[in-house]
Formats: sequence, structure tokens, C-alpha cells
Amino acid sequence: MITARTFLTTLLVAAVCSLSAQAEPSLTPASVALTDIPTELVATDLTPGDTATLVVADNAVTRQTYTAVVDAAGSAKFADVVFDSAGKNTVTLRDMQGGLVETSQRVIPGWVSVLPPFIAIVLALAVRSVLPALIAGIWFGAMAINGFSPYGALRGLLDGFQVYVTGSLADVDHITIILFSMMIGGMVGVITRVGGMSAIVRMIVSRARTAVSGQVAIWAMGLVIFFDDYGNTLVVGNTARPLSDRLRISREKLAYIVDSTASPVACVAVATTWIGYQVGLVDDSLQTIDGFTQSGYTVFLNSLLYSFYPFLAILFVFLIAISGRDFGPMLTAERRSRGASAAIENPDVEAPAGHDDNLEVKPGVQERAINALVPIVVLVASLFAGLYITGTATLDEPASLATILGEADPYKSLMWASLLGAASAIFLAVAQRLMTLNECIDAWYAGVRIMLFTMIVLTLAWALADVSNDLSTADYLVSILGDKLPLAILPAAVFILSAVTSFSTGTAWGTMGILIPLLVPLTWSLMVATGEPMAYAHVLYSAIACNLAGAVFGDHCSPISDTTVLSSIASGCDHIEHVRTQLPYALTVGVVATVLGTLPAGFGIPWWVGAIAGVVTLIAIVRLIGQPAERRQADPSAPSQLVAE
Repeated sequence: MITARTFLTTLLVAAVCSLSAQAEPSLTPASVALTDIPTELVATDLTPGDTATLVVADNAVTRQTYTAVVDAAGSAKFADVVFDSAGKNTVTLRDMQGGLVETSQRVIPGWVSVLPPFIAIVLALAVRSVLPALIAGIWFGAMAINGFSPYGALRGLLDGFQVYVTGSLADVDHITIILFSMMIGGMVGVITRVGGMSAIVRMIVSRARTAVSGQVAIWAMGLVIFFDDYGNTLVVGNTARPLSDRLRISREKLAYIVDSTASPVACVAVATTWIGYQVGLVDDSLQTIDGFTQSGYTVFLNSLLYSFYPFLAILFVFLIAISGRDFGPMLTAERRSRGASAAIENPDVEAPAGHDDNLEVKPGVQERAINALVPIVVLVASLFAGLYITGTATLDEPASLATILGEADPYKSLMWASLLGAASAIFLAVAQRLMTLNECIDAWYAGVRIMLFTMIVLTLAWALADVSNDLSTADYLVSILGDKLPLAILPAAVFILSAVTSFSTGTAWGTMGILIPLLVPLTWSLMVATGEPMAYAHVLYSAIACNLAGAVFGDHCSPISDTTVLSSIASGCDHIEHVRTQLPYALTVGVVATVLGTLPAGFGIPWWVGAIAGVVTLIAIVRLIGQPAERRQADPSAPSQLVAE
């Protein structure tokens, strides 16, 4: 029988053991630290209110001593611990009760932290594929965290997949973006297969009678199919090709109009396959900085005002088309085509990886524009309705539309919109008996497959961003650039760096995934250094816009760009000729956008001043440098004088 004394003694011993266990302090080292870069270390199980001391030593030589007050939870945060040398540094924790904890912290040189994204960029240029480049960058970064040894290399390979790729997919927001993008791709597949896209294009070009009106009509097609650059390129290029041949518009000009409209309009419209990706990257990066409360979607909307290159590129295509003027290699191509002095050949251009799916109209189906217009309207209307509903749900009183959009849940809204858009497309196809339900599912899946490769790239880009975050890459870049790079020219520098990266990798999406996690904290740190960070919010908006704009600009100049290759294929143009004729136009718009838009905006000049200056300058360039092609009036009823495909 247990007596009362025995029971009380047992309770007392248990309490003493419990107190002893709680009194034992602990210190967990960071996964890895960088030399001369502040690192945060946290000690736990300390006595609240006490002062804890942290001593950093190398080879028994004391380097730094830090103190911190223990909070009510028994934790002490040492936020600015600096390690002077690479290797294993000894870290000792002391408390006021005489407790002593000693551990080691692995430290690597700061420049190692920039190698993962650098390797990704260089390898993408070397192998002309972004997928293996991102995998190599993730592997190297995980190896840097685990240690440069055979074991570290193996563990880095395994952690790259099991920890970082899995972690990027475990995030609810990331999964939402993937589902939204794939649902939009499926909707594109259905409305393309049912002939809705082709019907819209034919409706637009039905009145085109001259080369000028034909070019404007093709440009308008690109604006209508705004929600996906791949779908835009493939549909407009293939559908407009017979029209351009009949009106003696060169294949080079057709490829230019298609290419320089598809990506720019997709990256600035508010309901596209791009938006989820862009907002996701921006929102993730904003989570890493303190003191900034705007959502990723709000920042994206504000950044549109500083997206000079996409808007000016769209305008320049229109100016070239409506004026009938060209310059450089494009002028030669247009004059050759007008005179029908050379045959148009079918190029043998290899499709980029992941983009070989062929979405064609179902044979014998009656093409109706309504089958594309209704799902698009449902998509856009549902998005804005979702933003309004989720925004007002978080507010207790009436507010402005800007405030409502700022408080909205874009991920939930995008999910609603994409589901309703795809569902309406399938409903219309089945209700009109244009396709069976199984055929609709097949078409939807074909559209999803087109997006699948891009989603893999996106997942790897997220994983690389997580690796860079664990390596404190942004902190290192801030430390070496923060005092040397003027805040005002940062957006222009971002534009150039993004353009070079996109040109090298051939993908705008990969460029955004590599650079946005680095430039957002870098820009914020430079803003904080001014003492009034929100007074320079326009620099953050402009830097984010320039990353996207620079990525699109680099894509337009790159011979290995996915959209550039797709434009050549869809337009039936020799790929090298497309790049050669488009390059002078892209460079012209890029220089004007940077010099007259981005740079002045960085110094605080209102965005609309740069926009007006850019528009006026491009008009002057077309009028003063452009020359009219030797045109002849084409008879629409006459057979084309160009060699048929």
C-alpha cells in the first residue's frame, strides 16, 4: 500500500526533476552562417528576465561577446551574431545561474551563397535548358548547407528533392498557384479544340484588305487572347498565317507581331496564367522582410505603372503596323515579301522542351466565337467578383476600391475564377454537342499538359529560392551592394540583369524565379537605409516591374527563348531570321523604356512623364527612321503569289 508520505515524496522528486530539466539551457546553431554577415541564434529554456551571454570563439580565441535579455517564454535572441572566419566556430552560452552550453557553428564564405543562382544562370546558358540548371543550383546550395564532402554532396542531392522541392509543394499558396495555372491551361485547351479561339481570330481579320490593316488585325488578335502567351502564340500565329501570305506580309513580320504581343500582354493583364506565378514569387519574398504590410497582389498592381517595356513594346508593334514603315532587316524582309521575289519556305524548327503539345480545332466542328468569349468573360468577371468579395469580407466599414483590392485574397479569387472559366467552357461544348464530355476532358488535359512543364520550372524556382534564403544570399548581396548601389538606379540595374539572365536562360519565368527572391529584400534594405522606406515605395514597385519587364525583353532578344521559338514555329518563319529581324525593334524599345521611363522614375519623376516621353520618342523613331515597304494592293480574291505551304 502506498502511504501518504511515499506519495508526497514521489511528487517532490518529480517536481525537482522537472525543474532541473526546465533549467537546463539549450542553444541550436543555424544551419549555416556566412562570414561577416549577421546571423540570428536563439537560446531556449532560460530563466525569464535574466541576461544571457553568448561568446563566439575560433581556436580558443575570443572573437565577439553578445548579450540578450531572456523573454517571458525563456528564450533569448541574439540577432546580430557575426563570425569573422570560415570553418567551425565555437559558440558558448552562459546564463546568470551558471549554466553553460557549448556548441559549434559551421561558417562558410559569403560569396558561396551567390553560387547556387549563379550556377543556375551559367548552366542554363551552357546547356540551353533551364530545368537541369535549376536542379544543379538546388543541389549545390543544399551541398553548401550540408558540407563540401562526399557525404555532403550525397545529402545535398537527397535534401534538394526531399526537403526543398517537397517544401515548395507543401506550401498552400504554391499549390493554389499551380492549380490555378493548370485550370487556365485546361480552359485554353477546351476553347481552342472547340474552335472558339479560331472564330475570334477570323472575326477580327475578316475585314483586313491591305498589308497595313492585316498587321493591325493580327496585333488586335494578340490583345484579345491576353490570358496565356503560349496559347496566344500558337493560335494567332497558325490562324493568321494564311492571311499574312494573302496580303504579302512577310513571315518575319508575322512572327514579330505574334512574339512581341503575346508575352507583354500576358504579363500585364490582371487575369492570365502569368499572374499567379508573379504574385506568388513577390508575396513569398515580401514575407522575408519586416515592416512592409502590402500584399503581393497589391504590389503587383502598383508595379504595373512602372512596366514601361511591356506597354511600349505593345505600342511599338501597333506603330509599326499602322504606319506601314520598317527599318533594319525587317524592312528588307517586307520589301522582298511585297514584291514576291522570294518563296517562303517551311522552316524545320525544333520545339522547346515541354511545348510540343498540339492543340488543333476538332475536325468538322462549327467554330463560334461565343465559345471562347463566354469562358473568358466568366474568368475575368469571376476574378474581380472574388477580389471584391474577399476584400470586403475583411473590412468592417465601407472602403475605396483600391483598399478592397489590397485586402482581397487573390489566391482564393484565382481559384474560383479558373474553375468557373473552365467549367463554362466545358458546359458550352457539351450543351451544343460540339464535343462529348470525354472529348472535353481530353482537350482540358491537353491544355494542362502545356502548362505542366512550366509548373515544374516554377516548383524548382521556388526550391532554389528556399535554398538561397537558407544560405542568406540576399543578406550577402545587401552587404556588398547596400552602400555602393544608389537606390535611384537600382530598377534600371535590375532591368539589365533580368534581361541578361533571360537572354541566357531563354525563359522569363525562370528569370523571375531566380531573381525576385534576391531583389525584393535587397531593395527593401536600401529603402530602410534612407530612414523613410515607404517614401521610396515607388522604387520597390519599379524594381519588381523591371524584373518582369527585363525578363520579357531578354526573351525577345534570345534565340533560345521558348516563346521566340514557338513564334517561329507558329508563324512558319525561319527561326534565325525571326530573331535577326526582331532584335533591332526589341533593342529600340528596351533602350527607350530604360532611359526615358525606368531611370527617371527611380529619381522620383512621375511614371506618366516617362510614359509620355517614351510614346513620343517611339512615334518619332518610326516616322524618322522607318521607311515604307514597296507595297502593292493585294486582291483578297486572288490566289497568293507566295509559295503555299
